[in-house]
Amino acid sequence: MAARTLVLGGARSGKSAHAEGLLPADADVDYVATARRDPDDAEWSRRIAAHVERRPASWRTVEAGPDELAAVLLAAGPDRWLLVDDLATWLTAALDDAGAWERDPAALAAVAERCAELVDAVARCRGRLVLVSAEVGLGVVPGTRSGRLFRDELGALNARLAEGCDDVLLLVAGIPLRLR
Repeated sequence: MAARTLVLGGARSGKSAHAEGLLPADADVDYVATARRDPDDAEWSRRIAAHVERRPASWRTVEAGPDELAAVLLAAGPDRWLLVDDLATWLTAALDDAGAWERDPAALAAVAERCAELVDAVARCRGRLVLVSAEVGLGVVPGTRSGRLFRDELGALNARLAEGCDDVLLLVAGIPLRLR
C-alpha cells in the first residue's frame, strides 16, 4: 500500500468500508474519527456505532476536530497506520468553529489556515495514511449559499490533498476506480 492514499466517494458509496479494507486487520491502526457526537441525534449515533462495529477491536480510535487533526498526523511514527474518516465532517466542524457559513472574510481565512495546516500535516506525516473524503464535484450546484460554500471548500481541499497522495481512489456504487 502507498504511504498516502485518498479515498473519495459520494454518500453511501462504500468509501469508508473500502478504506478500512486497505489496512491490515492486524496492524497498529489509529482510526482518526472527525465526526462530532451529538447526544440528541440518535440516527447520527447509530451511524457512528455502525462504523465502530465494523472495525477490528485492536484499532485505536482517536477523535480529532479541526484543532487537533494536524497534530495527530504529525505525531504518528513511521510504524503507525492512520485512517482519517472523514474530511467532509472535519471541514464542516472547521466551518462551524470559524463561523464561516456567512462567508465572513476573517472566518474564511481561519478555515483556509486550518486547511493549509492539514495539507502540510498530510505531506509531513511519517505514518501510513488513508484519508476518506466526500467527492462533491459530481452533483448539481447546491441550491443554498452554505451548500455552495461547503462544496467549493471541500472540492478545493480534496484537490490539494490529492496532489500530495500517492494513490487516489474514487468509489462509485461500491466499486473503486483508481485515479492515481
